[in-house]
Amino acid sequence: MRKQLCDSLVARAAKPGLVFLTGDLGFMALEPLQLAMGARFINTGVAEQNMVSVAAAMARQGLEAWVYSIAPFCYARPFEQIRNDIAFHDLPVKLIGNGGGYGYGVMGPTHHAIEDYGVLLTLPGFRAFVPVFDDDISAVIDRMGDCANPAYLRLGRGEQPADFAVPAYAPWRQLSSGGGPVVIAVGPLASTYIASFLKLPEGARPKLWALAELPLQSNPMPAELLAQIEAARVIHVAEEHVQRGSFGAELALHLLTETRMQVRMVHHYARAHRFERYGSQNYLRKCSALDAASMLAAIEGS
Repeated sequence: MRKQLCDSLVARAAKPGLVFLTGDLGFMALEPLQLAMGARFINTGVAEQNMVSVAAAMARQGLEAWVYSIAPFCYARPFEQIRNDIAFHDLPVKLIGNGGGYGYGVMGPTHHAIEDYGVLLTLPGFRAFVPVFDDDISAVIDRMGDCANPAYLRLGRGEQPADFAVPAYAPWRQLSSGGGPVVIAVGPLASTYIASFLKLPEGARPKLWALAELPLQSNPMPAELLAQIEAARVIHVAEEHVQRGSFGAELALHLLTETRMQVRMVHHYARAHRFERYGSQNYLRKCSALDAASMLAAIEGS
């Protein structure tokens, strides 16, 4: 999604108060943005804590500050500065973490970001954006840019089938319908299920919903989805994130405390930071049973 990110920020760069800070990353991808922004494109070097504090100071002065790095360097390394300088002052700094989830696969657990939005959503005022498709990025950048709160963008890779018509952006979208169970997937992971689900007979085909924004309090579930959950015998929730602090945990708490629904939830999540072997993002998804084949087997078994 980096090309779409760059194009969207170039389009927004005409705003004189927009500044972009990078932690010495983005080469061979963000040069058009650097050219468009000139001195407002700032390479802070490998100094993420300082980069976040500088961005907070810029936001305090009324600038629209965007911060970019690979995901773990964006939220984990400078977490204290994010908490103290951004969240505690409710400053609308926009954090961009590239390669969320297992996106940096073979580089190992230090480069994985499978607890990112859970960690950041513990902070006051934070919102998280997890776009599903490449085509979502332009709308997400506009929504983040206009957001008055701190925000985090988890960039991944759109993986929808070539012949799939991507629906217009919304925090919640239903991507398949049928007589099967409800499946809610967060971010690009949802796009990896489309082809397999659409091959199923309509009577067995899951109702696949994709979620692109968190937390729930900022993006309530659509009435249609709530009705489907209430009628369901079981719902499946899938996310490339550890179980603690996950959307699944938030949804379970919401259903328990805010509704009278009696439904069983099966949670599919990132099971470990490290496995016996390293591998690609798809390999690590399979290790966590997040791949399409594992999802189909889980649905059949439920």
